[in-house]
Amino acid sequence: MINNDDAVFIREHYHKTEKQIPMRDGVKLHTIIYSPKDGTKKYPIMYNRTPYSAGPYGDEYKVTLGPSMLFARSGYIFVYQDVRGRYLSEGEFVATRPYIPHKRKKSDIDESSDSYDTIDWLIKNVAHNNGKVGTWGISAPGFYTTMTAIDAHPALKAASPQAPVTDWFLGDDRHHNGAFFMMGTFSFLSYFGTPRPEPTTEHAASFAEYGTPDAYSFYQNAGPLKNINEKYFKGKNPIWNEMMDNENYTEFWSSRTPVPHLKHIKPAIMTVGGWFDQEDLYGPLKTFAGIEKNKPASPNHMVMGPWTHGSWSRGNNEALGNIRFNSETGPYYRENIELAFFNHYLKETQDPELPKATIFETGSNQWKKYSAWPPVESEEKNLYFHENGKLSFEAPATVKSEYDEFLSDPNKPVPYTKEIRIDRGSDFMYEDQRFAATRPDVLVYQTPILEDDVIISGNIIADLFVSTTGTDADFVVKLIDVYPGDAPDDSPIPGTKMGGFQLMVRGEVMRAKYRNSFVRPEAMVPGKITEVKFDMQDAAHCFKKGHKIMVQVQSSWFPLVDRNPQQFVNIYKADESDFQKATHRIYFKSGQHSHLILRVVKGD
Repeated sequence: MINNDDAVFIREHYHKTEKQIPMRDGVKLHTIIYSPKDGTKKYPIMYNRTPYSAGPYGDEYKVTLGPSMLFARSGYIFVYQDVRGRYLSEGEFVATRPYIPHKRKKSDIDESSDSYDTIDWLIKNVAHNNGKVGTWGISAPGFYTTMTAIDAHPALKAASPQAPVTDWFLGDDRHHNGAFFMMGTFSFLSYFGTPRPEPTTEHAASFAEYGTPDAYSFYQNAGPLKNINEKYFKGKNPIWNEMMDNENYTEFWSSRTPVPHLKHIKPAIMTVGGWFDQEDLYGPLKTFAGIEKNKPASPNHMVMGPWTHGSWSRGNNEALGNIRFNSETGPYYRENIELAFFNHYLKETQDPELPKATIFETGSNQWKKYSAWPPVESEEKNLYFHENGKLSFEAPATVKSEYDEFLSDPNKPVPYTKEIRIDRGSDFMYEDQRFAATRPDVLVYQTPILEDDVIISGNIIADLFVSTTGTDADFVVKLIDVYPGDAPDDSPIPGTKMGGFQLMVRGEVMRAKYRNSFVRPEAMVPGKITEVKFDMQDAAHCFKKGHKIMVQVQSSWFPLVDRNPQQFVNIYKADESDFQKATHRIYFKSGQHSHLILRVVKGD
């Protein structure tokens, strides 16, 4: 919603200019600059690079400036730039363009060099700047923010990658652990992957001819993944084509992640993410860890809150769906953390003394401050699956049955949501999971009622021992907080009954053929017990006394994730005849105990 007071303030207090800034190879990038009209002071520069348009262009003004309007009202110069090959910038666009470590000629360009050249020009040409620059961006602009910090210009003093795209194969947006996130990728690339023959201010249109409000039905009727290209893109979407030509973790993917290059980082970094981010939870966690691994001399902070993708930049963030957080987490972050961070490094205000990790712990609804992430206060504990649907931190002893099994039918995949919707949305991240728990192809394990709080903070690993009648399979694991039957009906959504509510704390998928290597997939041997161990990403959650901990295991999550044929084939090129039913077993026998590895906060 547009705040008219903000829009009026911007027009009254800021000049707008548009420039074509030359890069080292001669390509010019379209850049829009908003400068305070009060020229009696010097101001730091806040710089944002985007593939989603730096506009509006011409006489129109943005209706908000900076990470929040707190910045505009405190006085900054704001710079927005169309990245190379997008909108009004010249050159060729390359999605998540690979970094070039050793540049030998002017034509060796990447997003790091483009940001360096831009900052150099801004410092020399924008009036009344104080010689200090900060960068920020959410999602793809978060990726570009990360890149500004690699080989950073000396004037760049602070950078905040927020939900930064970091690895399109291992955990962000397009894939998780090699499993293709079909629904979001098709929708996104239907416009983002449309070629731009020449500079333009126009947005490409997204695909809209679904013919139904039901995504489950649309993607089921589409058939094998290759049909999407044949029916809808018709081979004319270059980014989709590149993805379909790189089923495994080839150099195409590995060259695009900045993580190996997060060395010698000089600006202060504050990476931001949301625990309910439907797109890029992986990115902030791995960006922070990648910088921290190299022991930077400059400050390296991470902030994780109870937010969906980018929602920390707007609204009060008091609740998501049925879940209340009992405080205005967005305003708290924007004023006390984000503004304070940039003001300190760009305006030399008081140091906010941010901890290494500022973490919102869901369940208890508390902000926690940690000197490291994962916290030194946490220790690894195994949460074991047992027969008869039981779950415990104690390993199984003798068992009557050594496994549970279910039939997985690719023609009747488990839906990722109970809603009828055509867009992916974010609701599935905090939706009641009881709709899935009742299906015969979903295994359910849960603890007895907890006698004390159980607090987890840090990474979650699924360590499954499985077998299948096929030669490949997906395994989806969901860690769930089960509310007591008499839980108060305190949902923001009127009429919602919270007794027995199943809140997904973390859910993740693993494509089993990548269990040993994302580069070189391996077939499963039918009937052979095989370990499938994978990263479920991080969480910070308090399972309250009186609640239960639940784990659900399934082999489809449709149409969020494409269907696995359950045969060892190239799924991007698979035919309908390649898809087959398979029986999967989850084992809890001696020495092969399927379990989750959690980091439990000691003393709680």
